[in-house]
Amino acid sequence: MNKTKELKCLIAGGAGFVGTNLARRLLEQGASVDCADNFSTGRKSNVADLARYPKFRFLKLDIADAASCNRLLRRRYSHVYNLACPTGVPNIALLGEEMLMASSLGSLNLLKVARRSKAKYLFASTAEAYGDPEIFPQPESYVGKVDPVGPRSPYEEGKRFGEALTRFWGRKHNVDVRIVRIFNTYGPAMSPDDQRVVPQMLSRLIAGKPVPIYGDGSQTRTFLHVDDLVRGLLTVMEKGEGAEVYNIGGATQITIRELFELVKTATGLLGKAVFEKHFIADHRGRWPDTTKIQALGWRQQVALADGIRQSHRDLLASIEARRVTKTAPQVKRPALVERRPAGPDQQWQTLP
Repeated sequence: MNKTKELKCLIAGGAGFVGTNLARRLLEQGASVDCADNFSTGRKSNVADLARYPKFRFLKLDIADAASCNRLLRRRYSHVYNLACPTGVPNIALLGEEMLMASSLGSLNLLKVARRSKAKYLFASTAEAYGDPEIFPQPESYVGKVDPVGPRSPYEEGKRFGEALTRFWGRKHNVDVRIVRIFNTYGPAMSPDDQRVVPQMLSRLIAGKPVPIYGDGSQTRTFLHVDDLVRGLLTVMEKGEGAEVYNIGGATQITIRELFELVKTATGLLGKAVFEKHFIADHRGRWPDTTKIQALGWRQQVALADGIRQSHRDLLASIEARRVTKTAPQVKRPALVERRPAGPDQQWQTLP
């Protein structure tokens, strides 16, 4: 990125898997990064890891709460990344309302922050916006096949609404916006408890437990390492056209059964799969047409087997850190305390 020393970035959802990796990349390039998160699915350990960077600031807040977001209006940003929304199909039943509110009210609040700062704004949408697709691969022009009141609708329709709001509000108020639809992504900073398919397979194999595969495992997905995703987000933010939509995802379709065998081969882990009825309506396949973002110079670089091996090492480290924390003598530590700004120019952060 050019002129990174002048960049002042806000990442909503900055304690999450993608937000953590994006924040680290920006910080390493010299940018100032403010992260906002309510820890609905983000991790405090991710924030603690980023706190060593002097240009990192954190604020615990819910972007759907307008009063909380007023604090963000005191800052001035060059870039706003809206990654704040619970993810993972198993979370739909648990956090469906939060998904809808984050994608609607939360998006509106962050758009207001971007307008006040005259910042570029990026809305992180999802491949779920295509629903159960009938076209392969899915281009950005495909309108999808989505049930607006179906069991997956809190995530699918929430994100579709967020896209509509981003484009409409951006044009009405002259905010420089862009939208990305993210396909299955994996990599470091994922929680051992994450129920998305790659970390779930790895965590259960590490624990010596059978891995659930829903249906017959013939459904297909593509997988992208988070390093490639972060490069894609930065590419779209800097080179993408305003108000446009860009797919970011892996190039190769693989069935879930094939993925399970690849995970075992790449890591040397042993284990069995158990085939179960899916707990929610499933989609047959995902396959992004990435022609638009490739025209900006982006290419997938990390091979799936290599990325899985790295994810395996990262999860092992997270599991060991959790074990050490649980077995270590308990020392009472001060609770997280938010430093409230006394004036518009004072920095804020959540203290460990």
